[in-house]
Amino acid sequence: MVQCGGCGAKVFIPGDLEPLATTPCSKCESPIMMPMMMRQFNLLRPIAEGGMGVVYRAFDTTLEREVAVKLMKAELADDKEVLEGFYREARACACLNHTNIIHIYAFDELEGMRYLVMEVADNGSLDGRIEDHGVIDELLTLDVGIKMSSALESALAQNLLHRDLKPSNILFNKENEPKLVDFGLAVNADADQDLHGTVWGTPYYIAPEKVKREGETFLSDMYSLAGTLYHALTGHVPFEAPSIEEVVAAHVHTDLTPPNHVVQSITQPTSDAIYRAMAKEPSHRYQSYGEFIMALENARSQLLVSQMRSEVAAAVPPSEASGKGWFRR
Repeated sequence: MVQCGGCGAKVFIPGDLEPLATTPCSKCESPIMMPMMMRQFNLLRPIAEGGMGVVYRAFDTTLEREVAVKLMKAELADDKEVLEGFYREARACACLNHTNIIHIYAFDELEGMRYLVMEVADNGSLDGRIEDHGVIDELLTLDVGIKMSSALESALAQNLLHRDLKPSNILFNKENEPKLVDFGLAVNADADQDLHGTVWGTPYYIAPEKVKREGETFLSDMYSLAGTLYHALTGHVPFEAPSIEEVVAAHVHTDLTPPNHVVQSITQPTSDAIYRAMAKEPSHRYQSYGEFIMALENARSQLLVSQMRSEVAAAVPPSEASGKGWFRR
């Protein structure tokens, strides 16, 4: 008998079901997985799937806590590039200690299966929230931007560039705290760069200097983060075109439409901060994460003050407000 992750009911499943295989729940038809033990980790059900592996909710029977186990896909076990990315993710996250970067607890191999053990963040992704709601609340977006900038600043202090900032790589835990994940493309900021090799990144958020093969710095990550926030605020990626090639070219050649020209309710300080962080020339962006954080925090403060004034004005009768001189400057 196992518990369904969909409806929460405890149901019987066939005893001959292979470990990690699934069968429909008899109550709600959600897939139920046959649990599997990997050392002290009891894999209970899948919660996400990416290019390199599947992430399972699991229980650490030694420390008695919930964890997530990312199991590398068996068919990729002999792919040297994928394997290096898996190792890179483990090493990169292991050297980082930040509230908004997913914590890695262990990296191991069992009977040819390689896996990462990490903290659980299964309350959806920023990408999923954009799909569900179209646009994300401005305050929440600013909060995510501030925390992701701080996370990237912490990574940079360890000479790491993330290189793949996008909405699907920002997850939320049950406390609704955003977590930066997937350091599979991370590199040392001081490493020599192959300007003629493969350009890594997601086309909808890629920095122009990477497209032009001029090298990348933390400012490239900043651009991609700003593009992610742009998508959250407006419900649209920064540049839309019929083909991926045209999207990539637009990052280099097409002027960015300010966020508040797409969605007029976005406040000017927020729009200005995102717009500057997405400047075509890296030298025209904020020159540190600290500067970007200050701009986002300023936008957040002004938005909060504006909302507070609106709430007070709505709560006070017009005659009383005018008599007491509300909001005079």
